[in-house]
Parts: sequence; structure tokens; C-alpha cells
Amino acid sequence: MSGASAGTFISFAIYLIFMMGIGWHFYNRTKNLSDYVLGGRGLNAWVTSLSAQASDMSGWLLLGLPGYAYLAGLEAAWIAFGLLIGTYLNWRFIAKRLRKYTQIAGNSITLPVFFENRFRDKTGILRILSAFFIIIFFLLYTSSGFVAGAKLFNTVFNIPYIFALSIGVFVIIGYTFLGGFMAVSWTDFFQGMLMFFAIIIIPILGVSALGGFDQTISKINGINPELLNLFTTTTGENLKFIPVLSLVAWGFGYFGQPHILARFMAISSSDKVKKARRIAMGWVTISLSAAVIVGIVGRALLTNSPLVGKAASETVFMVLVNQLTTPLVGGILLAAILAAVMSTADSQLLVTSSAITEDLYRIVLKKTPGDRELVWVSRISVVIVAIIAFFIALNPESSVLELVAYAWAGFGATFGPVIILSLFWIRMTSYGAIAGIFTGGISVLIWKNLTGGIFDLYEIVPGFFISTIAIVIASLLDKKPSKEITDEFKSVKSSGI
Repeated sequence: MSGASAGTFISFAIYLIFMMGIGWHFYNRTKNLSDYVLGGRGLNAWVTSLSAQASDMSGWLLLGLPGYAYLAGLEAAWIAFGLLIGTYLNWRFIAKRLRKYTQIAGNSITLPVFFENRFRDKTGILRILSAFFIIIFFLLYTSSGFVAGAKLFNTVFNIPYIFALSIGVFVIIGYTFLGGFMAVSWTDFFQGMLMFFAIIIIPILGVSALGGFDQTISKINGINPELLNLFTTTTGENLKFIPVLSLVAWGFGYFGQPHILARFMAISSSDKVKKARRIAMGWVTISLSAAVIVGIVGRALLTNSPLVGKAASETVFMVLVNQLTTPLVGGILLAAILAAVMSTADSQLLVTSSAITEDLYRIVLKKTPGDRELVWVSRISVVIVAIIAFFIALNPESSVLELVAYAWAGFGATFGPVIILSLFWIRMTSYGAIAGIFTGGISVLIWKNLTGGIFDLYEIVPGFFISTIAIVIASLLDKKPSKEITDEFKSVKSSGI
């Protein structure tokens, strides 16, 4: 190992040991399934906000978005714009009410349990259907994180892809297995701060290396002035409506992401949501803007060794770190990618394991297992899900952005309309929820495999629309909710939880 790689290796090793230490710290504090899955609803505003945003952005923030901006320029800003709007609306309208309602509705610790309690569904269909789609889409989502981690180790240490993939998976399984939700949330808190620092420092160093802001703009204009045009493609054509709508529509996805919504459910008090929202919006606004700039600045700096193709372009952040920093500092900044990967993959593994444990295992057994048994079933589920995602991630040419886009659309369309209407429409029924989950999930799976014309529209748009219509029609055709359900619905607004 060279001196340079040795310095980077030391930074990585210290970081990984720290993450595992957090997992071990919370291992002995996990007494029951609520502790393991939702941390006993004990998160403060800072941990809630940063862990929510870190688990939201994942390796996509440091790989996928800069890679897209590297290839397409400011066109990538449309995604950032959609995500900013979605983030705000999710925190502003969903977070506080979901925190209250999930506790009032039988102290629900997972979304499927909330749906069952909210609509008094005695059939088990809502929980099973919800768990099914959570498992399907999180396998894709988790594998995207594993791909990002493998690309990191492969690029930094020049080790074989499969070996690099195995290292990342082992560490993520380790602390998620041990500490559960609190370990995941606190590691995400530290990882969110590290990601924030890294995504800001690299564009600053890049602009400095190019001679300043004016020289940077001049260099990019010399390469292709369309890279700095928000309304055209890199070939100079005006952006069409469907591509722009597809990019902005990423914002629809927020309302249905179980790993983000779990943070809302876990904050210690609904009164802390406002503070958490302000922290989260500051973090995400700066981070998304910087990520787009990283890609464009990378295009200007790497003219002698351009990155060809989607997979290669997603290494632009790593390449710039190696070029612009010392080995030790570079190791810390590159650890931010690992932080981004871990902060999402761990949350996804935890939500998936909770779906298996709380929403499938209990129903199959048709009894209530003990707390210790449920915690260990969740831990074993983490390992099994991670292994399956590992095999999905074995292709080194996989695009992080494409895998994330598919899973993001799946969750957004499957659960987004159900969450919104279950919180704000008193007339919604269990049949409406079942119809919305089924049509939203199936629409995305089908639309994704169709191409050309209208089918080039991002699958979250038709999926979200179809799910919403299905919920409304099925609910109106069903009998009205009972007085018990409507009284509970009305009590949420006045609750002081």
C-alpha cells in the first residue's frame, strides 16, 4: 500500500470503527421491538432532521446527482428543485400529523401497522400488501447503496468490485444488526454532518483550482455553453415538457418513503417538528446545490481524462477528491460517500426487517411472540435482506441513479397518496388504502418496462395519479368509516403529543 492510500485507509478505518462502536453502544439498550424499530420515539430535533436527510440522500447525493450534472449540466438542477419542494412539503404537512396519528392509532411503530390500525382492517391484507411492496422496492434501493459503496472502495483502493462490495455490506450489516434504530439514527446524524462538509468543500476547491469563479464559468463555456443553460439539453435543444416533469416529479416521492417517514414517527414530540424542519431545509438546500456544482466543475477540471458513460460519471466526486486534496483529508472526504451509502442502506434494511417481523412474521405465527424473539427475528431479517440486495448489486455497471429512481418511484406511488389521504381525508377507508397501494405499486412496475412517447415519463407520475384515483373511487364505493374511526381522526388535530 502506498503512502497516499495508507493515509486514506487510516481515515476509513477510524470512521468504520466509530460506526461499529455506535452500533455496539446501542446493542445493550435495545430491549424490545419498539426500541429496535423506532428507538422508543426518543429522537431530538437535530438527530431527526439530519438522520432523515442523510438517509434520504444516500450515495445518490455524492455519486448519482454529481454524475448526472457532469453529463447534463444545469439540467440536473430540475431534480434538485423538485426534491427541495418535496422535502419542504413533507416536513410541513406530513411530519407533525404522522407523529401524532401513529401514536394515537394504537402506537403504530411501522407504516403497515399504522394503516391497519387507522382503518381498523381485520383481514391482515393491508399489512401483508404493504410489507410486500416495502420488501420489493427496498431490495432495489438497498442494492443501489451497495453499488455506491463498492464503487467507492474500487476507485479509492483499486480492489476488485466484488471484494469492495463485500466490505461495505459487512459493515452496514454489522451496526444495523447490533443497534437497530437508535444506532442507525445516530450514525446517520454524524454521517449527515460529514456529507454536508464534503459536498461543500469540493466545489470550493475545484473553483479555486480553476482560478476563481469567472475563470470557471469561462472554462465551462469553452467546453459547452449549454452546460450552464437550465432550459436546454447539452446539444442546444429546448428541454421538452415530459423530461422536465419527470425530473421535477422526484419531489412526489417524499410522501411515501418509509425510511424518511420513520424519522417523523420517532421524534420525541410533535412540537419539535418545526425546528427539525428548519434544520433539514438548510441542509438539503445547500447540499443539493453543491452536488450539482460538483458535477459541472468536474466537467471543467477533467478535460484531459473525461469520464465516459453513466457509471463512470458517477465517480466524479471521488476523482476530484483524489485530485484536489491530500491523502488524509481525501480519506475523510471520501468517507462521506461511505457515510451517504450507509445512512440510507442501514435505514432501508431496518424498515425492511421491521416489515418482515412486524407485518409478516406475526401474521404467519398468528400469535404474539416475546420481545426478545421479535428483536432477533428483525436482526436475522437484516442479514437475509442484505444478502439478497448484495446479489442484485453484483453488476459493476449498475447505475446508482437508475436504481434509486426506480425504488424512489415505487415508494412514492405505492405509499405517497395513501399517507397523504389517510392523514387528511376522513372519508378514506381500508378498501381505498388497499386499492391505492396495489395500483400505485403495480403501475410503477409495469410503466417502468414500457418505452417510447408518453412512457418516457418518469413512472412516479402515472403511478401517483392512478393510486390517488383508486383510493378516492374505492373509498366512495365503500361504506362510510365508523364513528370510532372518525372520532380518532378528529382527535389528531387537537392532540398535544
